Amino acid sequence: MSLNALSNATAGLAATQAAINLVSQNVANAGTAGYVKRTLTPVATGTNNLGVASGTITRSFDAAALKQLRLETSGAAYTSTKAGIASQLDALYGVPGSAAALDGTLNTFTESLQELAANPTSAAARTTVLSNASALASQINGAAASVQNLRTGVEAQLGTDTQSASTLLSNVAKLNAKIQNTTDASSLADLQDQRDQVINTLSNYMDVQTVAQRDGTVSVLTQSGVTLVDRGNAAVLSFDGHGTLSANSSYAADPTKRTVGTITATLPGGGKIDLGEPGAIRSGSLAAGIELRDQTLPQAQRQLDDLAGGLASSLTDSSRTAAMTSGVASIDLSGAIPATSNKPGAGLMAGNTLTISVTDINNVPRNIILVASDASPPPDIAADQTADGTAFVAAFSIKGGPDSYASVIEAALDKLKTNNPTLPALSVTKSTNSNFSAAALASGAALEIKSTTTDTSVLTAQANVTLPISTTDTSTGYPQIALFTDLSTSPPPVARLYTGSLDDNSQLTGFAQRISINPNLVGNTAALTRSSATDSTASGDRASKIYTALTSNQQTFSSSSGIGGVSAPYRSSVVGFAQDVIASQGAASSNAAALNDTQQTALSTAQSRFSAGAGVNIDQEMSNLIALQTAYGANARILTAARDMLNQLLQV
Repeated sequence: MSLNALSNATAGLAATQAAINLVSQNVANAGTAGYVKRTLTPVATGTNNLGVASGTITRSFDAAALKQLRLETSGAAYTSTKAGIASQLDALYGVPGSAAALDGTLNTFTESLQELAANPTSAAARTTVLSNASALASQINGAAASVQNLRTGVEAQLGTDTQSASTLLSNVAKLNAKIQNTTDASSLADLQDQRDQVINTLSNYMDVQTVAQRDGTVSVLTQSGVTLVDRGNAAVLSFDGHGTLSANSSYAADPTKRTVGTITATLPGGGKIDLGEPGAIRSGSLAAGIELRDQTLPQAQRQLDDLAGGLASSLTDSSRTAAMTSGVASIDLSGAIPATSNKPGAGLMAGNTLTISVTDINNVPRNIILVASDASPPPDIAADQTADGTAFVAAFSIKGGPDSYASVIEAALDKLKTNNPTLPALSVTKSTNSNFSAAALASGAALEIKSTTTDTSVLTAQANVTLPISTTDTSTGYPQIALFTDLSTSPPPVARLYTGSLDDNSQLTGFAQRISINPNLVGNTAALTRSSATDSTASGDRASKIYTALTSNQQTFSSSSGIGGVSAPYRSSVVGFAQDVIASQGAASSNAAALNDTQQTALSTAQSRFSAGAGVNIDQEMSNLIALQTAYGANARILTAARDMLNQLLQV
């Protein structure tokens, strides 16, 4: 027997012993979270590769399965976060159809109006109407406050999650540094396991991908391409939370205009990246939190604001539709006639709108919305602040009174035409049409709108005009009445007429938190049954018309509310809109829950797939152990035979 055989047998024993130790390690860690099965790959050595060495320890897993696991982990955290908030949001409105639900409270209010219409002389019926109106306003107040509480909670959670994610990024960088300086194969595998586990945990917060480097480290990037870890260097994530949020709190790329927190990644070189901007983080709990805070919950607030605005304006505003003659739209913009005014007729109030439907030069129907303003010059207004987020929007000043409407409206249209060349050129003149009232003609509030180039560009025109001149006015705008008002939240509380003004800030934004019954009606319930503007005799006519205004008359609600889609305004009665809001939130909650169930199943599948390749199979390890024991015994017999031969030689 040659000495090479002895050497090979010794090496074989060592390699087999190392493999047995590795099998033992695998079995011992079969239940350890994050442990990846190790394998030992022997290598040939010696002359003619007749020897063997232990080789290297490698972690056995499917890289594609690991990547998929991280994607599904991010997705599951995203859907779980959204489903939780959607469920809470749905609960704010109560069980549809129940007496305590929002639609139930609204139905109770409208039913009391019917009772009052049938019994106009009943003081109890009038009091019941005000009591039910107050209960409805309070329920809307409470729901809107809860929406902002949810936003505030999401804001706080974003701060906590950001700090956790930043700590995990730092841990990845530290493990990268240790891996670079580790030569022991077993210790290296342990560190790689720890790093993968940290990155898997990080996937709960954001969508990440990794790029392996030649030195054994990995770079961590978001799916949008932002590098968060490069070898031993990690970005620091911070969140500048804004505490309690309100309906006016919103994200903006300009830090001076932003009133909510954002996630800032400070890179090792000192550069900063705003991860709070749309699309920077696409999945995980951070992406879900940003979407909930900046989109889902603000839309829920807008729905409640639109409902509150619809309640108030449906009882105060008169809808005017233009008479169309050969492409000329004739419309009356006159308001109520104040008893203390010598003017023949009052006009528009700030927030009242004139909507002109036209066909542009490409023959595409478009809406132009002009918003009345008390400011001079009037403010710039974004389309999403109006009922149609796709419309061309401008404001015009009403400080000059109705006599100035023709000139200021035409100037606003000219400005829109300059900025949007596809719009037709329109002219506005005071009307001489005898069909209008003398007051409208005398004040200049009756207008004619037409194209300067074609008779077919103007399709129609419509306006809403607030008739009561103040919250104390219960007769001038008959049958309109300011039953619901805008109660300021700062002391002392002051009830304002709701007109939807966009001067300074939008009156609609946050109106759901401020809507209240008109305090001037509490001591004057007889106004609910006034027969006319000049007759205070009790009649059920006004209560009946209020009921019709809420249950039958169609109103235009903003596309920003998301009811009926986000690409066009939505028309419905106030009661119908309330029912649609509740139904949409219920559907959104069900859809979010179903999507989360699907995503959790996908995550479970991804975990099973990864575990199948990376997990320890006890049966397989036992089979390997038997094979290794056989190999160990074979090498041991060679050494035993060599020992016996040497002993015999020594005895000769």
